[in-house]
Amino acid sequence: MEEEILQLLREDPSGFISGEEIGRRLKVSRTAVWKRMTHLRSLGYEVEASTRSGYRLIQSPDLLTPAEVKPFLKTKWMGKKIHYFPSLDSTNSKAYELATRGAEEGEVVIAESQEKGRGRLGRNWFSPPSLNLYLSVILRPKIPPHQAPLITLMAAVATAGAIEKCSGLRPLIKWPNDILLRGGKVAGLLNEIQSETDRIHFVILGIGVNLNLDEKAFPKEIRSVATSMKQEMGQAISRKEFLSSLLQQLEEWYAIYLKEGGDVILNAWREQARIKGKPVKVTSFGETISGIAVDIDSDGALILRMENGKRKRVVAGDVEYSRR
Repeated sequence: MEEEILQLLREDPSGFISGEEIGRRLKVSRTAVWKRMTHLRSLGYEVEASTRSGYRLIQSPDLLTPAEVKPFLKTKWMGKKIHYFPSLDSTNSKAYELATRGAEEGEVVIAESQEKGRGRLGRNWFSPPSLNLYLSVILRPKIPPHQAPLITLMAAVATAGAIEKCSGLRPLIKWPNDILLRGGKVAGLLNEIQSETDRIHFVILGIGVNLNLDEKAFPKEIRSVATSMKQEMGQAISRKEFLSSLLQQLEEWYAIYLKEGGDVILNAWREQARIKGKPVKVTSFGETISGIAVDIDSDGALILRMENGKRKRVVAGDVEYSRR
C-alpha cells in the first residue's frame, strides 16, 4: 500500500491530499492511512500533516524500494517486478531461489545491504547499507549452455556503459568481469547459471557497484585497490538514477545479443576492455603466469602470448594490471 500512497502524494507535489481521500481511493480506513504514513516516516520519508488539509510529501530518502525506483525506470520489461529487501545474505542467492520457483525473466532482486555478499572465486563483496547498489537480474535466454559466458561479457559491457553515462568517466573492463575507474575496482559481476546439457533454465546476473562510499569507509585490506563513483567524481550519485541507467543498458545490450549474436558483444567488450597488448599477470588455479594479453576467444577465455611465443588459453583466474 505504501507504493500506492506515494503515487497519490506525488500526483500534486505542491498540494495536500486528505486522509479521507486517500482512504477512499485505496478503499481503506483513515486509521490504516495514518498507520502507513507513520511507517513511511520510519523509512525516512518527510511527510507534512495538516489537520485541515491532509498530507503532503516534502522529501524522499534515497532508497531503492519499488515505489522509489519505478518512477525512474525507462525499460520496457526489465525491472518491472522488483523484489526489495533492506538486508539479504546475498541478492544472487535470493534471485536463484526465486528463479527455481518460476520467477520470470527480467525480475530483479535489490538489497540495501548484504550480510554475505559474494564476489568471484568465493570472496566476500563489501556491502554496507544504503550507499551502493547490490542487485541480481533473472534472465532466461534461449541459448545453448556453452554460450552462457557471452551473457557475462554482455553484462560487463552494460555495466561499464551505465558507469560512463552517469559519471562522464571512461571505465575499463578488467577480464573477466570487474569494472575499473582510474585503476580502482568500482564494480564486480558474479553470474550463475542453472542448465541441462542442451538448454539453460536461467541465468542470474549479480552486479555490485560502489556508488557513494568514501575512501576511508573501505576496509583497509581493499582500500588500495577499490574505489567508488563518488570518490572518482567528487560528488554523490543518485542510486535511483544509476539503477535506471544500468537496467536500461542491460535491456538494450541483451536485446542486441539475442538479435545479432555474440560477435557484437565480443567487439563491444574488446573496445571497453582495451586489453590487447597489455602485460598481465594471471593467477589461475594456484598457478601464476605472466604474458601479453592477445585477445579473448568466443567463449570469453583470455588468450596470452607467453615469453616463448606460444599462446595460452586461460578460462578463469585473477588478472593484475599495473595501476597508473
